[in-house]
Amino acid sequence: MAQTGYKTLAEAVEGLRQRGFTANFELLNKIFRAVNSGQTFTPDQLTIVEHHRFEGVSDPDDMAVVYAIEALDGTRGTIADAFGPQANPELGAFLKNVKMHEDL
Repeated sequence: MAQTGYKTLAEAVEGLRQRGFTANFELLNKIFRAVNSGQTFTPDQLTIVEHHRFEGVSDPDDMAVVYAIEALDGTRGTIADAFGPQANPELGAFLKNVKMHEDL
């Protein structure tokens, strides 16, 4: 995980966008895609470059993680999820199959 000092999820997403992670990714019906282009990707076409986790000190609903992801074709973007009991289990299962930059 990169240490950039982001204090909020919105700040992290904006910082990553400024660093070239401009695509918005989503997982819909078990298909991971870039929202604007409609391109779809399998886990083996993606790498999690970095991630940032935010813990809500007073509100568990503020617990979130944002992933900076790069595809083999050069598409770079982000996807966010809650973590803990509010996390999306389908997204978590998909991301477990995506290699992480730290593991390369």
